[in-house]
Amino acid sequence: MARLDETRPFIPLSIAVLTVSDTRTLSDDRSGDTLVERLEKAGHRLGARAIVTDDRQAIFGQVEAWTRDAAIDVVITTGGTGFTGRDVTPEALEPLFEKRMDGFSEVFHRISYDKIGTSTIQSRATGGVANATFIFVLPGSPGACRDAWDGILEAQLDYRHMPCNFVEIMPRLDEHLKRK
Repeated sequence: MARLDETRPFIPLSIAVLTVSDTRTLSDDRSGDTLVERLEKAGHRLGARAIVTDDRQAIFGQVEAWTRDAAIDVVITTGGTGFTGRDVTPEALEPLFEKRMDGFSEVFHRISYDKIGTSTIQSRATGGVANATFIFVLPGSPGACRDAWDGILEAQLDYRHMPCNFVEIMPRLDEHLKRK
């Protein structure tokens, strides 16, 4: 069963938060604020924060730049995962993924289903790895951000979480690039 191994040290990560929205600003970005509050409360550092419009190139460009920044360990986006014409975050970021994280989406939807029922199918939350950086693509509501952080990310981004977590595999994410 899942548990915290208190004999292991907590390893703070640098996490970038990107809000995808045509209407939000830093002063009214409740979803971004929710993520920042939670990651800092857990002991991690906010590595960067930005807001971009629902534009594939803008989304891809910002996230790709963060994945190439050695100071950023994780990128979390919020917004643009629905089905309207302007919702393009998965399309913008999935081409960047070297490995897709199907389990993230599945667990997110299970947690979401327990709270909002079948409405969870209106989200295309996803995750993956690019340039040795974890990327999590969340819906744009504060509730969805809370569900993803509290139900998945807080534990998986904690080195003490057992039986396994993302932090312990981070040093090996780019090992395929070192082989000849």
